[in-house]
Amino acid sequence: MRSARKLEVKTPEQLRVMRRAGLVVAAALNRIAQSVQPGITTADLDAIAVSVLRENDAAPSFLGYHGYPAVVCVSVNDEVVHGIPGPRTLHDGDIVSIDFGAIVTDNRGQGWHGDAAVTVFVGEASAEDAALSDVTRSALWAGLAAAQAGGRLSDIGAAVEGVVRAAPHPYGILADYTGHGIGTQMHLPPSVENFGPAGRGPVLQPGLALAVEPMVTIGSPDTDVLEDDWTVVTQDGSRACHWEHTVAVTSEGPWVLTEPDGGAAMFAAMGVDSPAASRD
Repeated sequence: MRSARKLEVKTPEQLRVMRRAGLVVAAALNRIAQSVQPGITTADLDAIAVSVLRENDAAPSFLGYHGYPAVVCVSVNDEVVHGIPGPRTLHDGDIVSIDFGAIVTDNRGQGWHGDAAVTVFVGEASAEDAALSDVTRSALWAGLAAAQAGGRLSDIGAAVEGVVRAAPHPYGILADYTGHGIGTQMHLPPSVENFGPAGRGPVLQPGLALAVEPMVTIGSPDTDVLEDDWTVVTQDGSRACHWEHTVAVTSEGPWVLTEPDGGAAMFAAMGVDSPAASRD
C-alpha cells in the first residue's frame, strides 16, 4: 500500500481543502456514534455515513479501495480494524471501533482525503473497556501533539508508545498496522508507527499531513485476518480499540483536520501551544 516516492507536502490552500474533507469525516463519525445502540446493525452505521457523504457532496475513501465493499469499517470487540459492515446486530456491552474516510474535490478536480476513527460503547462500558479506550485515545493525542515542524517522524510513535506503556495494564500495541501519510491518496508515505524511539525518520515539515492511528489490545497484540480477507482480529480473543485523526504539520503547530475545533481544546488541556489548531 505504500510507495517509495517523496513525501507529499501540501500548500496552505490544499490543507484547507483537506480540512473540508476532515470536517465531513468528523460529522459522519459524530452522527454514527450518537446512533450506536443495542439492536442497530453495522450495515445501518454504514448507511449513516453514506447519508453524510451525500449531504456534503463528498465521496468515500474506503469503498472499492483494493476491493473493500463498504463506506466505513466497523470492528466489534475482538475485531481490531477493517471489520466489514453487514447484518451483525450490536448488543449491550459491545465495544465498537468505527473508521471512516471522505474525499472532497478542489476547484481543479483533485480529490483530497480525510481519515479518522473513534471507539464507542453499546450501552454501559465495562471498567476494563473504558480504560482501554481512554489509554488509546490519550496515546493518539500524545502522538498528534508530537507532530511538530522540525521534529522527526518517530517522535509521534514514541509519544504514542509512552502513554500506552505508562498505563498500569500491560496493553498490546499492534506493530503490523500503522498510520500513514494522506492527501491526494488515502495511503501515502510515510508509515507512522505507534512505537519509538524518538528522533528518527524524516523531518516533519510544514505541509505534511499524517493519519495517526494507535490500535491497542487488552491482551496480546498478535492478530489474524478472517476469511473475508479484511477483518483483523486478536488471536487470543481479547478486546481491541482504535482511535485515529488526520493531522497537518504547520509552522504554528499541529492542526487536527478531522477534529471540529482543530484540536484546540485537547491541546490546551495538554498544555500544548498550537495556534494552528484555532485557525478556523
